[in-house]
Amino acid sequence: MLKITDTVHVTDNEIDLQAIRAQGAGGQNVNKVSSAIHLRFDIHASSLPEHFKQRLLQFRDRRINTQGVIIIKAQSHRSQELNKADALHRLQELINAAISIPKRRHPTRKSRSSIKRRLESKNKRSQTKSLRKKVME
Repeated sequence: MLKITDTVHVTDNEIDLQAIRAQGAGGQNVNKVSSAIHLRFDIHASSLPEHFKQRLLQFRDRRINTQGVIIIKAQSHRSQELNKADALHRLQELINAAISIPKRRHPTRKSRSSIKRRLESKNKRSQTKSLRKKVME
């Protein structure tokens, strides 16, 4: 069971895990052992609340295909157990990222004193440079 929030859980039968052979370097081990994990999670068929499903389907991520299926391939570790844990963790992070609503930014203004200090320092710097000029007689 994968915990999303305190009240929302995803059961194991909703997640399709399939062991496949990993790509890349690894010597003979990569040819013999299926250590990579291919995770598939169907958003429409899941037990998630409806507003979670809508947020996930609207979330712009390349791991979510047009049929509403999340596909995650985990192959960074040499063992199948670590890749399985990594894939489940990435699924949990993806769902949490999609359902979290970012805080709205409230625009701020510079204070009058900070503006005044900046202008005074610019004026002082200008005067210092003007004193370096040649004196015209």
